[in-house]
Amino acid sequence: MELKAPPPPPADETMQLRVLEPGMLGSRPEQSATGGRRDRRKAARPSFRARFQAAVGPRLAPLAPYARRIRPQYPRPGRTDWRRWVPSWRQSLGAGGLAVGFSTMLLTIAYAATDIPEDLNTFATQQDNVYFWSDGTPMARTGWVRRQAMPLKDVPEDVRWAVLAAENASFYSDPGISFSGITRALVRTVGEGDTQGGSTITQQYVKNVYLTQDRSLSRKFDEAMIAIKLDNQMSKDEILEGYLNTSWFGRGTYGIQRASQAYYGKDVSELNASEAAFLASLLKGAGLYDPSLSRSNHARAVGRWEWILDRMVELGKLSEAERATYQKFPEPLKQSNQYDTGKQSDYLVELAAQYAKKAGNIPAQEFDMGGYQIYTTFDRKRQTELTAAVTKAREGVAKDSPKKAKSAHFGASSVAADGRILAVYGGPDHRRQGYNESNSTTVPSGSAFLPFVYAAALEHGVVKERDGRSTPVTPQTLYNGDDGVVITTPEGPYWDRNGKRVRARNDGKRSYGRITLHDALARSVNSPFMQLGMDTGLNKVRSTAEAAGLLPSSFGAQVPALSVGSATPSAIRMASGYSTFAADGRHTEPYSVRKITHNGSKVGMSTPERKRAVGAEVARHVTEALTDAFRSDHPASPGAASFEVAGKGGTTQDDKAAWYVGTADKVSTAVVLYRIDLSKSLEPLRLDGIAGTPGSGVPYDIWSRATSVG
Repeated sequence: MELKAPPPPPADETMQLRVLEPGMLGSRPEQSATGGRRDRRKAARPSFRARFQAAVGPRLAPLAPYARRIRPQYPRPGRTDWRRWVPSWRQSLGAGGLAVGFSTMLLTIAYAATDIPEDLNTFATQQDNVYFWSDGTPMARTGWVRRQAMPLKDVPEDVRWAVLAAENASFYSDPGISFSGITRALVRTVGEGDTQGGSTITQQYVKNVYLTQDRSLSRKFDEAMIAIKLDNQMSKDEILEGYLNTSWFGRGTYGIQRASQAYYGKDVSELNASEAAFLASLLKGAGLYDPSLSRSNHARAVGRWEWILDRMVELGKLSEAERATYQKFPEPLKQSNQYDTGKQSDYLVELAAQYAKKAGNIPAQEFDMGGYQIYTTFDRKRQTELTAAVTKAREGVAKDSPKKAKSAHFGASSVAADGRILAVYGGPDHRRQGYNESNSTTVPSGSAFLPFVYAAALEHGVVKERDGRSTPVTPQTLYNGDDGVVITTPEGPYWDRNGKRVRARNDGKRSYGRITLHDALARSVNSPFMQLGMDTGLNKVRSTAEAAGLLPSSFGAQVPALSVGSATPSAIRMASGYSTFAADGRHTEPYSVRKITHNGSKVGMSTPERKRAVGAEVARHVTEALTDAFRSDHPASPGAASFEVAGKGGTTQDDKAAWYVGTADKVSTAVVLYRIDLSKSLEPLRLDGIAGTPGSGVPYDIWSRATSVG
């Protein structure tokens, strides 16, 4: 058997001891068979952890015993049962400190990163516009949101503290948030899905104007951060003012001002502490506290009202003696639509809005954002009477001529001598007929235009020869009143485009012979005025009518027919023109708004100035002739005995319009009746008898009922 030597031990991987052969010291490294150099292996570099421990370990060594005490050991040594798993007080204190520090750091970062949004919610800035009658009572409102902002200085102290007592008594001392309230809100959000309650007034204001109404933890967190920052940047009064103007009070209203109007029919400045306490109760949920909705709501409202008043006493904001006077619940108004537009009020609002924007120089976009109070010139009583008069006449026409009545249109307006538009009838219902018939220029004025020709002649005189001088005329100047008389110029007969001589036509083709201008107007004889217009100058006739109130756009070609009413003025403009004569020849442009305010602050607006249209003597002569015209047509009328009533009817030669325009007690009213079948054409149709006689027909019936002098 051959014995083999044992194998050599394996080389140590970390260190290998090599014995140098003689002659190796100082010699070059051996060359490999391939000629490469055999490098020596370097020692491994210590890890970062080892180096960190070597450098820091000695310095932290003194703290090691304390660290071992804080370091949790589970299960805890030396404890038995459940106590093995409970951390010591040192461990709990350390964990709490870390949590507080970490939370503070996060909140600081969140606060610094939170910006107050620059873009407010649309509904938070949009308001409604409120329109008032001439007596100051509300007439209508427009806009998607019922809100009227009110400066805090105009909100009584009792109203402010009723709200604070109900919602946030510590408002003036808190930092903008309530930590206990936020905790309760978070518990409700997580546990019950209910985020109501727990918010300060500042937080509620932030939610109203900057955030959405969703019920999420993230929204609640944003609300708190913005509230803290807002509280540092705005005064408490500014925040309270914003809150009162953006809060929801039910009945479609936002803001304390509109709530006061909706529930008590008056401005917030007129509220007492009892009424304010009820309105404050609505902030908890108008659907639960509006007494008009249910009996249970009424009971809740009474209880909440009593609590708020008592709370005001506790806060020292209401004396015991005053509290004792409020024992009866201040019942609010029942729900009503007194501010809603519709039917006739829409026509009034349309006129007033157009005038307000123009006179107040208010851009349409700003006006639509709301917040304006428009005090109109419309007289509630006259508007009611005019509407009732036209409605009755419309029903009468429908009964007598149902087929023709379907295409009948009525326009009417009353204008005071100082230019105020007191009433209009624009149509049966603005929602079914959008255009305003009192302001439309659809049909000719006919013989109702004659007073303007008369006034122009009296003012300027006549010229009957080429290059001749003007000759004065008087009410007693005679003209040919026959039917069919040829109209002449200084050069001879006036020829139309068809090569025919133009002839004047009277109603019923009646001839009157030589007649004074006064009597011609009083009896509505066309032929003298057709010639008188040519003698005066059609340009002067037109300028006189425009100075009296008719618009240039209502005139057509300057031909002889202009003198017998080819112009197409609106009812408003005809009433305005006649009111010039009642104002001794001075004209004021008709206007529908007397004052504009924006959130209580007055808005500057241009006011029409009274201008001289014709001389006072000329106006007096015109009025006298119109007075005789009224007496002649209506001798039995009570107004016939008064010099304060003047008026005449107006017809057109093609029977396409019937007018009555007159003045009573310095107020001129114009009524027009015509027919148009809008489904077929915009061309007026013949009346075919539905208007009655010229001086005593349907237009006069409306006029007399509306003015109460018939």
